[in-house]
Amino acid sequence: MAFGWIDEQAELRRRAGLVRILRPRPAHSPLLDLASNDYLGLTHHPEVAAGAAEAARTWGGGSTGSRLVTGTTELHAELERELADFCGFEAALVFSSGYAANLAAVTALAPHGSLIVSDAGNHASLIDGCRLARGGTQVVPHADPEAVRKALGTHDGPAVVVSDTVFSVDGDAAPLTALAAACREWGAGLLVDDAHGLGVLGDGGRGAAWAAGLAGEGDVVVTLTLSKSLGSQGGAVLGPAKVIEHLVNAARTFIFDTGLAPAAAGAALAALRLLRREPERAARARAVAAELHARLTAAGHAAVRPDAAVVSVRAPSPEGAVRWAADCRTAGLAVGCFRPPSVPDGVSRLRLTARADLSEGQIEHAVKVIGETRP
Repeated sequence: MAFGWIDEQAELRRRAGLVRILRPRPAHSPLLDLASNDYLGLTHHPEVAAGAAEAARTWGGGSTGSRLVTGTTELHAELERELADFCGFEAALVFSSGYAANLAAVTALAPHGSLIVSDAGNHASLIDGCRLARGGTQVVPHADPEAVRKALGTHDGPAVVVSDTVFSVDGDAAPLTALAAACREWGAGLLVDDAHGLGVLGDGGRGAAWAAGLAGEGDVVVTLTLSKSLGSQGGAVLGPAKVIEHLVNAARTFIFDTGLAPAAAGAALAALRLLRREPERAARARAVAAELHARLTAAGHAAVRPDAAVVSVRAPSPEGAVRWAADCRTAGLAVGCFRPPSVPDGVSRLRLTARADLSEGQIEHAVKVIGETRP
């Protein structure tokens, strides 16, 4: 029977407590949101919504084609110039998603005969990029620059080290300065995904590479998403102009994908300009994360100290995590629920998003609900 194996897989997931479901949300939810990645609270900001609406009125509902045919508008080029300038890089290239940006960067920068050194805690999009690349991949222990150095020493040829800047499960930051030093010792490139750093880390939210003094360096490439701090959708790769030109000519998720919708580009550009005017939003997001962590640990929860805006609280089991998140929702609080295979160490968690627009009362309420619903 065609697809009969799906039933067996579904039963295995059910037994393991790993069934996932889609839960459509209304436009205006009564829940206190600590589940999304809207770090700066810009998704519903009037200027961001207006940027999306104006772009749709001007350019239409879609980009009409791939970026190399009709899918590149003047708006895309404007967004790329301002992203590169804000983050301190020579050039930028916008993609339809952060996932597509990571696939493009990893595959295009790891040709046949090259080595990819990948952190064990990397996001699925980086992992998939490694799988699709023609170069070989060596996975090294999480956040271990010495392991990276040793891996690079085993290879004679082009190499690139791939890492998140802020890891999405526990919110811990990669040791970027040490990773860059290891790369330069062996002449390797450094490719980092700043999805959770942009808008939170660095001067006014310019990102983790800026904070580490690596922005604009000729051996550093950064990917990012427009769907978190910038409250829109899409992704981008930032780096030396020659790298961006190479991606235009070699990255399959750029060449063969429809360009980012103008509304998303307009929203991202409006959010970026808002962040330039209000750089204090980045510091506020970090402060909220620190406050959440302090209150949770004081209440006896096993919370991981955040390096950016993600606060992780460990749960007793996959089933316990699902029940905990569901009970939080019933009590009016939306939180993320991370279970295998989304967590590399197999430990289930509640994942909380610190948002710059959260009030002290909302922080206190969230901690209270998490404590009262704890399994």
